[in-house]
Order: sequence, then structure tokens, then C-alpha cells
Amino acid sequence: MRYLTKQLGAACALLCLSAGLYAGNAADNLQVQDIYVRAVPPGQSNSAAFLSLTNADQTDHALVAAESSISKVAELHTHLKEEGMMKMRRVERIDLPPGETVKLQPGGLHVMLIGLTKQLSPGEDVDITLVFEDGSRTALTAPVKTVQQTMQHHH
Repeated sequence: MRYLTKQLGAACALLCLSAGLYAGNAADNLQVQDIYVRAVPPGQSNSAAFLSLTNADQTDHALVAAESSISKVAELHTHLKEEGMMKMRRVERIDLPPGETVKLQPGGLHVMLIGLTKQLSPGEDVDITLVFEDGSRTALTAPVKTVQQTMQHHH
């Protein structure tokens, strides 16, 4: 009986381990749409990347980092209203709930590209790599686009 219990325990452990190997990682279960990088005027040292991430998995995932050869640093950021002013703040992660789409867009969540290493011209493509909580990565090509931003007047 003891032998059978050990064998059964070993079989269960092996089954659980192999199920984990066949389960897709975050990068395999996330769909990226509408990615672009904002073109900036000459001399501007920072830009931002925007995109939509859809979690097609049944479990939570999170975007935890980004990388790009066009900037010295890439950080996840959001905009918050503090003391009546909109301020940009770094975030450690962007949660991606199952079955939902999270939009990284101007005025909200985005990937901040700090210390640009080259001028960004509309129409060119740049590389961006997204890094997820499980260490999986997605390498992307993003077009550079001119984005018109309207000024909001507060009375």
C-alpha cells in the first residue's frame, strides 16, 4: 500500500509538471493591436508607445517591463490627477485580466521611451519588446506616427 501511494504521488506530480509545460505562457495568450510610437519634434529626448493588449487566457497576466533599442530606458507609466494637475507616474505593472482588453493610450497607461537614441520620423518602424510577469516576451515592430494632442483649458 505504501508503495502504491508513493507511485500515485509521483504520477500526480509528473502530471502536474507536464501540464505546466504544455500551458501557454503570457506572451502566447496576449494579443497586441494598434501599436504605434509617437513622433516627437527634433531635440525632444522622450516619446511614448501606445497599444491595446487583449488577454485571451483564462488567468490573470501582467505587463511588467518594456525594452527598445531606440531609447536608453523604457518604463511603464500612467497619468494621475494630483492636486488638480495631471501628472505622469511610473507603474511597476499593468494588470491584464482574463478576457479583457487593456488600452495603453495618450492620457492614460503607456510605455514611456526615455533618452531617445535617434530621431523618430513618421512612417519609420521601431522595435519594442514587451516583458510579462512570467518572464515571457513579445518582440514587436511599431510604426512611428504623428499624434495631434488637443490642449484642455481649465477655468
